[in-house]
Amino acid sequence: MDENLESKDRLSDLPDCILLHILSFLGAKPTVQTCILSPRWNSLWKRLPTLRLNCFNYRYYNFTEFVTQILSLRDDSTTLHTLTFHRHGLVEPHLLKRVLNYGISHNVQQLEINVKCEIQHFPPSLFSCHTLTSLKLVHPNFYYMRALLPYSLNLPSLTELHLHSFAFPFGDDGCAEPFSGLHKLNTLIIDKCEVQNLCILSTSLVRLTIVTRDYPPDDCCEIELCTQNLCMFTFIGSAFHKLYGSKNNLSSIKHIDIDLRLMSDSAEYSLFLLNFLVELVSVKSMTVSSQTLQVLSLVPGLFKVDLPSLCNLKSLKVKKKQSSFLPDLVVEFLLQNSPSTKVEILD
Repeated sequence: MDENLESKDRLSDLPDCILLHILSFLGAKPTVQTCILSPRWNSLWKRLPTLRLNCFNYRYYNFTEFVTQILSLRDDSTTLHTLTFHRHGLVEPHLLKRVLNYGISHNVQQLEINVKCEIQHFPPSLFSCHTLTSLKLVHPNFYYMRALLPYSLNLPSLTELHLHSFAFPFGDDGCAEPFSGLHKLNTLIIDKCEVQNLCILSTSLVRLTIVTRDYPPDDCCEIELCTQNLCMFTFIGSAFHKLYGSKNNLSSIKHIDIDLRLMSDSAEYSLFLLNFLVELVSVKSMTVSSQTLQVLSLVPGLFKVDLPSLCNLKSLKVKKKQSSFLPDLVVEFLLQNSPSTKVEILD
C-alpha cells in the first residue's frame, strides 16, 4: 500500500459543514479537545452551532471556569441553534444567567437547561425570545425554592415546552393561564410543577403530559383544559387533581394515558375521575394503571352509572402495578359502550 495514502488524514479533508455536523453530537469538552488534532481543527469548534455544556465530573470551580472560557472563546458571529446546560452539582445564579443570556443573544432555537440553582426568577428575556422553537427547563427544588414563571410567555416560535419544578403565578381571579400566547405550541409537558388552579388555553396544542406532585386533601387543585385540538393526553398524579373541560374542548382527544396513585383519601376525590371520563367522547385508545381503576371503583354507585362516553374505544391497556389488584368489574364498566374493544393487561 502507498505510504502516502496510508498516512493521509482523510477526515480533515472533509468540508467544514460535515465536520461541524459530526462535532454537534459531542459534548463541549471533547469538542474543544479536537483543537489539538491539527491546525485544520484549531478553531473549528468555535463555529459549532450546537453547544452542549453537559458536565458532571468537574469540581465546582473548574466547571465555572470551563463554561466561562467556552462562552468567551466561541465565535460570536456564529448563530447558536442548540444549547444544553446540564449540571448535577450546584450552579451559581450569575453563571446560569450568563449561559441563558448568551444563548438568547445568539438566536438559540433549541434550549435545554437542567441545573440546581438558588434562583427564583429566570431572566425575563428568556420568556420573550422570538427564535426559540423548543424549550426544556428542569429546575430541581433547592431548599424547597421553586422558580416562578412569568404571568404570560411571549415565545411566538415555540412548538415544544417542557417545565419541571416551576410555580405558576396567579392572576386576579386566582387562576394561572401562562400558555395562551403560545400560538404555535403543539407539545407541552408539565412535570411536578406547583399547580393550584391552572388553565391550559391553546388552540394549537396536540400533545399534553401532566405529572403532578401529591397534595394533601385540603389543597385540591383544578386543571382546566381549553384545548380544542388536543389529540394525546397523559396524566400521572393523584386523584386530588380535578381535570375538566367542556365537551368541545375535550372531544378531540384520541389517545389517553391515566396513572393515578391510590391514596388514603382517594375515595373523596374519585368522582373527579369519573366526571373527566364522561367528557371523552372520541377516545380510540386508552391506557390506565390498575390503581386508576381502583380509584374509579371508589365512586359511590359506580356500576349503576350509564357511561355516555368511550363509544369509539378500540384499545384498552391496563398497566398492572405491584401490590394492587385488577378490578375486572371496572374494566367492564369502561367497555359498556364498546364491548369489542381489545383489552391488554401489561405486567
